[in-house]
Amino acid sequence: MTFSARCMFPALLGALVLAVPLGLATPASAQTKLKLVLNWKYQGPQGMFFLAEDRGYYKAEGLEVTLDQGNGSGAAVPLVANGTYDVGFGDINALIELAAKKPEDAPIAVYVMFNQPPFTVAVKAESAIKSPKDFEGKTLGGAANDAALKLFPALCKLAKIDCSKVNLTNMQPNLREQMLMQGQVDGVFGYVNTIRFSAKLMGVEDKQLRYINYGDYGMDLYSNAVIVSKKLAKEKPEAVRGLVRAVNRGIVDSLKDLDASVAAVAKREPLIKVGVERERFEATLKDEMNHPEIARIGLGNVDTARLKKSIDILVDANALPRTPSVDEIFTPAFLPPTDDLPKKLF
Repeated sequence: MTFSARCMFPALLGALVLAVPLGLATPASAQTKLKLVLNWKYQGPQGMFFLAEDRGYYKAEGLEVTLDQGNGSGAAVPLVANGTYDVGFGDINALIELAAKKPEDAPIAVYVMFNQPPFTVAVKAESAIKSPKDFEGKTLGGAANDAALKLFPALCKLAKIDCSKVNLTNMQPNLREQMLMQGQVDGVFGYVNTIRFSAKLMGVEDKQLRYINYGDYGMDLYSNAVIVSKKLAKEKPEAVRGLVRAVNRGIVDSLKDLDASVAAVAKREPLIKVGVERERFEATLKDEMNHPEIARIGLGNVDTARLKKSIDILVDANALPRTPSVDEIFTPAFLPPTDDLPKKLF
């Protein structure tokens, strides 16, 4: 994609969006089928997607949405980029990297849900690892598509540590907490609450773990967002707007009734421990979605200066070939009116 083409995209997108009346939904017409891949296995924090389905919000927007479990926040981005899925709930930082390398393939974020950096390296409480510098000479493990693992080179640069002195190993996601507690690795990559509550399901108390959080070392990044292919955004803007509106309604309902939201997950995955998943959802709301900026701009939107800074951090730390513009990564064009976005989560 040429520079001029990139610059034209936001304007073209805006024109397409404005061509559809703001309140328009198409329930009377044929349902638009969309395939959406989630960030992970079915867990409490995904309840808003399922609650939106159970309450008919997708259908009301003329949509038939298939929700599939995922294999990591980073994995959702290429699955949308290659056309396997129309929509993903994935890490915006993986999107930034793809946009820097292959701008013509990169999807675009339309609703940023996780606005606080959840990325961490978890260690056992008694570990000698107290800061990133202590990673040198140690073995850290993570799933190949884990967003925290993919961002590790950026952490190394910001925290001024030598990545080449850290031994990295891949593992199956379901073995992460087990390998840490058995001492097979010194630390594991992941999202704080994914690790915390997966460990809890194993009988590991929170006091047995400590977290080296990326956000404490200058990585004030956004994380998971609803992303769509640019093809879908250009050709079916009304479907994207309807999807975002439905997901937002699911979030609003979930905030009013966390139990109903988690129950919607249990309906799809009866083996979950409902009590633990409710705790996981509460912790996600507090630690990953509750940035103070939402009181001003609403959940789903971004602070453009903050997103620009995070793009610059990733480009510099990972020596990416180009710096994507904010408009290539996120568009507010499909968001409901600001007054309809959650401004307070508690």
